[in-house]
Amino acid sequence: MQKTSIQDIAKNTLLLEANSILALQNYINDQFEEVVNLIHNIQGRLVISGIGKSAIIAQKIVATLNSTGTASIFMHAADAIHGDLGMIQKDDIILIISKSGESPEIKVLVTLIKNLGNTLIAMAGNTSSVLALESDFLLNTTVSQEACPNNLAPTSSTTAQLAMGDAIAICLMELKGFSSNDFAKFHPGGALGKKLYLRVSDLSKLNERPIVLTSSSLKDVILEITKKRLGLTAVVDEHENLCGVITDGDLRRMLEKGGDFENTSAKDIMSKSPKTIEADALAVDALDKMRKNNITQLIVVNDETYTGVIHLHDLIREGLI
Repeated sequence: MQKTSIQDIAKNTLLLEANSILALQNYINDQFEEVVNLIHNIQGRLVISGIGKSAIIAQKIVATLNSTGTASIFMHAADAIHGDLGMIQKDDIILIISKSGESPEIKVLVTLIKNLGNTLIAMAGNTSSVLALESDFLLNTTVSQEACPNNLAPTSSTTAQLAMGDAIAICLMELKGFSSNDFAKFHPGGALGKKLYLRVSDLSKLNERPIVLTSSSLKDVILEITKKRLGLTAVVDEHENLCGVITDGDLRRMLEKGGDFENTSAKDIMSKSPKTIEADALAVDALDKMRKNNITQLIVVNDETYTGVIHLHDLIREGLI
């Protein structure tokens, strides 16, 4: 098979699946809105079930909903009719996902849930199926064609199911007013969580606090920068008000120019407008500021009072880069 032919197949696959998602806009109707409001006001949990590839999609939707503040659990359709049905509580709402809506396990499960009296939502691609007709609400995920060349393997249909689940999740986030702070509560681990909760002070407090007075000698400046190993030092007055900053780059440039080193003090070579960041700012904001200014350190302040330094290496160590 030629390389161009492989590329054409891939592009056609993506086009078919993209069109399947776009077509879902036609199925976003009053019933969809009712379903979202029903889940938003749920007293129990949303139990999502399916079989085959739809079961995998169900698990992903459950994960998305849980991470955005909607209590959800997964129940495999085959396991449900062999004992797992016991996980359903009286206030739970059931969502069953199926392309055909006619799988034997799905048919049995529909009957059992109807007997329990729980509200049943169908996400189906066959609006004439047992699942679609017996459910209280229908989320239509009909697709015109699978991306599979034989029009058999679930591809476009599972993509449509996934997208419909995301649409529900985002609507629920908007209704809940789900903020980045809320998101951080459910994602404390990994780089994503750190971007949402890690503060500049969490990192700067672990570093040395290089500091010299405006009257400090050049020798004292060099010793402080060398000792604290952060590539700079803050320059303060006798009341520890921040006056400027001296970096190792400033020292190199000064040495290149020459001059009266014996009588040079910190105030003579400091940069008077250092780049600063508040201690309670997010660490990811510090990274953004470093990138914009093409620097590797920031002076950390608390209401303009010097408290420390945050370095690019701190952010790398935390996996924010």
